[in-house]
Amino acid sequence: MMASLMKDAAPRAWAGWALLLLGALAACGPRPEPVLSGLDTPAGFRNADSAAPVRWPDPDWWTGFNAPELNRLMAAAMAGNFDLAAAEARVRQADAQLRIAGASLFPTVGLDAGVTQARSVASSSGFVGRKRNSTAYDATLSASYEVDFWGRIRSLTEAAEQNARASRFDVGTVLLTTEASIANTYFEVLAAREQLRVQEQNLAAARRILEVVRQQVQFGTATGLDLAQQETLVAQQEAEIPSLRQTAAQGVNALALLTGQPPSAFDLSPDAFDRLRVPTAAPGQPGELLARRPDVWTAEANLAAANADVAAARAALLPTLTLNASGGVQSAALGTLLLPESQFFTLVAGLAQTIFDGGALRGQVALSRAQAEELLVEYRRAIVTALQDVEDALVALRETTAQERLRTEAAARAQRASDIAESQLRAGTITLITLLNTQQTLFSARVSLVQARLARLQAAVALFRALGGGWQPRPL
Repeated sequence: MMASLMKDAAPRAWAGWALLLLGALAACGPRPEPVLSGLDTPAGFRNADSAAPVRWPDPDWWTGFNAPELNRLMAAAMAGNFDLAAAEARVRQADAQLRIAGASLFPTVGLDAGVTQARSVASSSGFVGRKRNSTAYDATLSASYEVDFWGRIRSLTEAAEQNARASRFDVGTVLLTTEASIANTYFEVLAAREQLRVQEQNLAAARRILEVVRQQVQFGTATGLDLAQQETLVAQQEAEIPSLRQTAAQGVNALALLTGQPPSAFDLSPDAFDRLRVPTAAPGQPGELLARRPDVWTAEANLAAANADVAAARAALLPTLTLNASGGVQSAALGTLLLPESQFFTLVAGLAQTIFDGGALRGQVALSRAQAEELLVEYRRAIVTALQDVEDALVALRETTAQERLRTEAAARAQRASDIAESQLRAGTITLITLLNTQQTLFSARVSLVQARLARLQAAVALFRALGGGWQPRPL
């Protein structure tokens, strides 16, 4: 009795040791490397005001510009922007790829059932053969499973998962780009219309002075040269108007495209350019910034996917174990199909190892490693670019704010000088040359003020975009 038990226990012991050995081998299989940039982020931003409290952008950061029409455009873009719709479709594609890759972790099961009819003719020497009919019924359930000892399938599934994460982060990048494009384009339209209004004021002032010069020519106090110079100035001011109308109209068409609407069906009710406000934003630590930038997360996910591909390529160098099982019933009579003697079962285990492939598998490992090295560089680039974007935006907002203040003072002084010169010209105490100079200075100061205000608005948009807007990472 004891000998029998020992005899039965021996195979079980060998099976246990085999499972332990396979488990140990599986633990030694390739694993994806961790995602590390190798960069040290600075303690703070050089151009940030250290005394200012940290203020990250809100999800609806554009509402701080005091432009109700801009709010409506943003809502329309969220529903109809083509780039956003395409990015969301790519997310669904990546999710489908993840399901396809993950399906290899489970067995493939199939069912096959059929009825076979055969006819034969039995004959003997000197006799006519007799026909015989036979029928066979069968039903087979089969399963195939690759045992993922080395983690190849798990690594491929992880790569697909990281690609799905990257596609979601891409949506965030497209979202920020779309929001910034809408804000910048809208401000350009407002600036073009404001500049058009200023240009019409300049033209009206030049024409008013032209009438004065014509009267002086009649009275002999001005020459034909004075008249020609003022007429030239009027013509120059008129020539600026068509290009401004073109800029405004094309900006409206661009907004229609950004919101997914035909230009002919798009309507824009602009806000007053001089009533726009510039909301404040102040960055915190650079490490916090990297967590708010979807492009950095995309680069990180791409690198993680590449590392998983390297692990999968290395695992492909090792043997593969496949289990195939099938079982079912088979009988010549339908009534006996479910009897025990009609049942059958097979189990096959196969071990496969590539002996020679011309170096293709090792070449795939080298290729995957080189791709991972490239994506590591891109990951580092994304981090440094994010930091640079914030520094550039902080400098731009600070300097354009100062420029707008100085341009406002210059425009006010040029207006006062022009009013004085026009009064003195009517009184005949100055020449037309002096007035022309003051006119040119005023016209240039007005246009420069509009351009400075636009630059400040766009610098604020760039800062909000550099800070990641209101985007936050979401789980897969």
